[in-house]
Amino acid sequence: MNAIEHLLQRAEQLITRLETLLPAPPAEPNWQAVAWRWVKHGNQGQLQAVEHPHHILLEDIRFIDRQKNEVVRNTRQFLQGLPANHVLLTGARGTGKSSLVKAVLNAYAKEGLRLIEIEKQDLTDLPQITQLIRQRPEKFIIFCDDLTFEANDMGYKALKVILDGSIEHASPNLLVYATSNRKNLMPEYMADNQPIVDKGEIRPNDTIDEKTALAERFGLWLSFYSFDQDEYLSIAEHWLDTFGISMDDAARHAALQFYHTRGARSGRVAYQFAKDYAGQLQLKS
Repeated sequence: MNAIEHLLQRAEQLITRLETLLPAPPAEPNWQAVAWRWVKHGNQGQLQAVEHPHHILLEDIRFIDRQKNEVVRNTRQFLQGLPANHVLLTGARGTGKSSLVKAVLNAYAKEGLRLIEIEKQDLTDLPQITQLIRQRPEKFIIFCDDLTFEANDMGYKALKVILDGSIEHASPNLLVYATSNRKNLMPEYMADNQPIVDKGEIRPNDTIDEKTALAERFGLWLSFYSFDQDEYLSIAEHWLDTFGISMDDAARHAALQFYHTRGARSGRVAYQFAKDYAGQLQLKS
C-alpha cells in the first residue's frame, strides 16, 4: 500500500468515526397528525406529533361569544385563502383563551387546519419551522401559549419578523395565534414613565414604544375578562351536565365554596369544580 492509499484509508476511517459522533438528522414529521409540538434536543428541533390532541368543542366555551366569533371568522378566511390576521388573545386567566384555539383546531381540522405549539424560548426557531411547512398544502397555526418576553429575549425579534415580514415573502399557509395574561408582551418599568432622563438613551421614548408595540403587530387583538358569579355558575352547570349531574342547591353551594377557596371565578375553575364534585359523588356511590 503506497502512501496515498494509506492516507485515503485513514481519512475514510476518520470520517466514519466522525459520523458516529454527529447527531442523527431529525425524522420526517408525521404529516398525518393534526397537531405537533416543536421539541428541542440540544440545538436541534423537530416537529413531534401530538397523538391525542384535546378535543374541546366550540360550544363548550361560553360567555365569550364575541371573541369566539372573531377567531372563527378569521380562521375561516385563512382556510379559504382569503386575507387573515395573526391573533393575540389577552386577559384574565382561565377565561378560555387557550381552549378557544384548541376548539378551533378541533372544528376545522377536517378542512386542513393544523396546529404547531411552540414554547416562547424556542421562537428563534420560527424560520426553521416556516421552511418545513412552506410547501405543505395544509394551513398551519403557530400557537404560543402564555406569551411574554423579558427585555433581552431573542424570541422577540424572531416573532417580529414573522408578524411584520422580512425580505422573504411571508408563508401564506401560516398564522400565529398567541395568548397572554398581560396586555403588553414586553415588561414596562417605572423608569419608562419618568419625564426627564438625566443619562442613558438620547431618545428613550423610542425604546419604550418598541417595548409596547409588539402586541400591535397582531392584526386581531381580543381581550378576555373575568366572569361574574352567574356566568361562573352557568359554566359549572354545563360541565356538571357532561358528567351526568344536575345543578341542584347542594351543587350550587359547593360551586360557590370552591371558587371562594380559589379566589377566582373563571371557566377553568368551573371545570375543575365539576371534576372535583363529580369525582366525590362517584366515590361515595
